[in-house]
Amino acid sequence: MNRRTLLKWSGVASLLTIAGGGTLAAGAKNDNPYYSGPPSDHFDGRIFFNPEGIPPRPFTDLLRWQFGGGRAKWPSSWPSPFPSAKAETLTDESALRVTMVGHATLLIQIAGLSILTDPVWSQRVSPVSFLGPRRVNEPGIAFDDLPPIDVVLLSHNHYDHFDTATLRRLNQAHDPLLVTPLGNDAIVRKDVPGMRIFCGDWGASHELTAPSGKATVHIEPAHHWSARGTGDRRMALWSAFVVETSAGKVYVAGDTGFHRGINYRDAAQKHGGFRLAILPIGAYEPRWFMEGQHQNPDEALEGMHLCNAEFAAGCHWGTFQLTNEAIDEPRDRLHAALDRAGVARERFRPMLPGETWDLPASAT
Repeated sequence: MNRRTLLKWSGVASLLTIAGGGTLAAGAKNDNPYYSGPPSDHFDGRIFFNPEGIPPRPFTDLLRWQFGGGRAKWPSSWPSPFPSAKAETLTDESALRVTMVGHATLLIQIAGLSILTDPVWSQRVSPVSFLGPRRVNEPGIAFDDLPPIDVVLLSHNHYDHFDTATLRRLNQAHDPLLVTPLGNDAIVRKDVPGMRIFCGDWGASHELTAPSGKATVHIEPAHHWSARGTGDRRMALWSAFVVETSAGKVYVAGDTGFHRGINYRDAAQKHGGFRLAILPIGAYEPRWFMEGQHQNPDEALEGMHLCNAEFAAGCHWGTFQLTNEAIDEPRDRLHAALDRAGVARERFRPMLPGETWDLPASAT
């Protein structure tokens, strides 16, 4: 491969993974390959958008960020202090356990269900296997050590959240139900034929059969965007999720900007609060570029309060370098924010691969 081709693919990999992709798509066709439906308050008939939100930055701003310096150097390897977890099926109907796999991939075990969020076991998050952000620590659960997986929550189609290779493995080994917002189902059906899918708009819900009784997954708003290529920006929807069970409710914020706390307040008003919130705390610098896409640790703590969560697990940090901040900065900033606010660090953990947390019984 010559240098020009290498640079081209390197730029595309970075663009699609973190900057939303599609910033080069000004001349793209008006056809949406993933979804067609009536306009709404977040869909204009062709693309999705964040109501009253921050629009994606133009390509010139992407170049300003990429060539502006200030990028911290991450180590090539940053092993987790926790050993690889051995996750067994939980039978206690009141139990809630969360185990960090890495980045935005977590195993949630609640009410007898085993649920994965945005599963990625690949070594790189990129449209190509030889370039793009590479993991600096191994998955916190070996794929073959997973318990039977009932549900996969897929928040959007960026490569650090939507890994086709992992979805294929999960479908073959576990046959889980995949829950995802509008448009992503078209990509999954093409790349992972035969996968069971529930696809819906913000506000949609799907009932699950859990060992302890009925459970429901709700698809809720997040402030983000999407792309798989250079011509499909915002043509598939992004979302958060609420998992409602007899053992309590879990809020999975997905990939999100803080958005003035609007989505957190709405989630609390609709669902009444949560036993656990899974909140992103990393990939937020430089702030002028990332504010609309990724919240920082201070905003994550505010989001925990606004959505009325008893506990929170911090994710989206420490595995793939996507932005400028140092590898351990999200953890240090979260600890500082908790200390300033007088909130016990045990209530909001910045989780590392292999870390397993058995949540205390709900106080409500």
